[in-house]
Amino acid sequence: MTLPSRLAVVAIASLFATGTAFAQAAAPAAKADAKTTTAAPTDKKAPKEHSAESLECSKQADAKGLHGKERKKFRSECVKDAKAGTPAAPAADKK
Repeated sequence: MTLPSRLAVVAIASLFATGTAFAQAAAPAAKADAKTTTAAPTDKKAPKEHSAESLECSKQADAKGLHGKERKKFRSECVKDAKAGTPAAPAADKK
């Protein structure tokens, strides 16, 4: 091996060695962050419970085969009507 190729091998080996050293130093800090987040579970938001009106409107949208913006619009109007106490009109689909 020539001198330049030896230097290149040593430089590459040292880069690999320092890369693993930095990776090992960062791992304990990540574990400490995980411990602090699990210690206070009240900070995280609980998943919202879906109302009966919302579930019924989803079933109606599924029955009509609605997707995307049409589904979102239908469910929005349906839930609004259901909460207002007005029965949802089945012919409310405007295509």
